[in-house]
Amino acid sequence: MTLTLLLDLDDTLLDSDMNDFIPVYFQTLGKEMQAYIEPKKMLKYLMLGTEAMIANDSPAQRLEECFNNEFYPKFDIGRDTLDPIIAHFYEEIFPSLSYLVKARPEAVALVEWAFSQGYRVAISTNPLFPRAAIKHRLRWAGLAPEKYPFDIISSFEHFHYSKPNPAYFGEVLGRMGWPDGPVLIVGDDPERDLRAAQELGVAAYWIADDDALLPEGVNPPQGRGKIGELRGWIEAQDEKIFTPSYQAKTAIVATAKAVPAALKGMLAGIPSGAWTEFSDPDEWTLVEILSHLRDVEREVNLPRFQTFLNEENPFITANDPDRWVSERVYAKNDGEAVLQEYVDARLETLEALKKLSAEDWQRAGRHAIFGPITLQEQLGFMVEHDRVHLRQIYKQIMG
Repeated sequence: MTLTLLLDLDDTLLDSDMNDFIPVYFQTLGKEMQAYIEPKKMLKYLMLGTEAMIANDSPAQRLEECFNNEFYPKFDIGRDTLDPIIAHFYEEIFPSLSYLVKARPEAVALVEWAFSQGYRVAISTNPLFPRAAIKHRLRWAGLAPEKYPFDIISSFEHFHYSKPNPAYFGEVLGRMGWPDGPVLIVGDDPERDLRAAQELGVAAYWIADDDALLPEGVNPPQGRGKIGELRGWIEAQDEKIFTPSYQAKTAIVATAKAVPAALKGMLAGIPSGAWTEFSDPDEWTLVEILSHLRDVEREVNLPRFQTFLNEENPFITANDPDRWVSERVYAKNDGEAVLQEYVDARLETLEALKKLSAEDWQRAGRHAIFGPITLQEQLGFMVEHDRVHLRQIYKQIMG
């Protein structure tokens, strides 16, 4: 079995109580910046920036941008002065907070075992910290990122969603090329980890004491126990328990949000020539794939969506958008512009999804290929199409 593991950090891989850690962290940061910003004012806008990150539900903005918009404009001092102070804090002062946490040797043993099995491992910590801070916390856990080949370490510079939004876990999987196989999310928080995993349709393991109780509305996960018990539990399971199911309404919406966010993250800063390079002459280039996604969103997904809502039991014709690649000469398009146009088109779809009632999801139609079909099933095909081409893009980038 090739398993994809998404591992939480705090109180999962690292013994830490955020109720103790956060006040000391804020106090220490405030002291470092007090010559420029009054600590109470700094804390107020730090919290507002954090709330903006948690509230973000769109692929249009990275978490860092959400935070910056609520933080920097509130002060008379410019970023050119504040940024070096903040960078110095995370590089030199933040590491002194290690006394507030404790490593879990059994977590290190688990990660080393997972890599020895050929599993893909992501650090799916809530990305509300800068990358420098998260790397320090991994070192405190005995899991230095310089030593362990984690696929993804989520941080606010690179992600658009945070927990408990299920689109966050979709974005993690998307940044990994959305592996087409078994997945397990491991975490200690019933809302941020378990409920979000369940809404995405992914198996979850709860890091919890035997007497811990789940809050109302959170279904029992596939497994529970200490981090040191996870290996034995995984080895005892049938592989089928880890097979995701992305067909529920919550999973469809989360995927529709996650794919454009993951693409923006994957394609940020790629060399200009990479948009049109062929790693395989039988495959489309990056700009061709994105142009295809953009035009399918505009001319297939959105029109079909409206047809379901405006007609009774409509007939849904089969399209052949693959031919557009050559007919529309996608190879000549500007990659960055096309990516933004695709995101803009997907934002229209997401707005439409917000307005659907429970009855709308079950509206019936007749598909030229699949026969009787509901709008929910049609939208399930839409996001599976997304995942297929996201994997194609990941393959092109990773080679």
